[in-house]
Amino acid sequence: MPRRIERLNEQLKRELAVLIRTDLRDPRVAGVTVTAVRTTPDLNLARVLVRLSGSEADKAAAMDGLDRAAPFLRRALGRDLRIRRVPELQFHEDVAQERAARIEELLSEVRPEGGWVDDDDEVDDASGEPEA
Repeated sequence: MPRRIERLNEQLKRELAVLIRTDLRDPRVAGVTVTAVRTTPDLNLARVLVRLSGSEADKAAAMDGLDRAAPFLRRALGRDLRIRRVPELQFHEDVAQERAARIEELLSEVRPEGGWVDDDDEVDDASGEPEA
């Protein structure tokens, strides 16, 4: 990814986080955290990844609030940033943490009781336990 787009993504992330926290009056978006912004190479579209809290109904309401606020946020970005064209904003839930937690849960289910045995640990062939 070109360095220019990376810098723009970081700047959009910072600006959107501040705008959502301070300028939006919609109570549905109160617990929203901007985790990343991914802009297309042509700078026409920015996918904004957000972390949501609460029940599924709360998350759906927050996403609806963000979608409705997108034009306002885009205008505010255009006012605050020095870029020729502000990309269209699309909000998506960032599910990376939930996936990581699920993977950890699955690993803990298959992990042996004593934990993992490192390749460096010598194992007693009779018992399968590490030697002292």
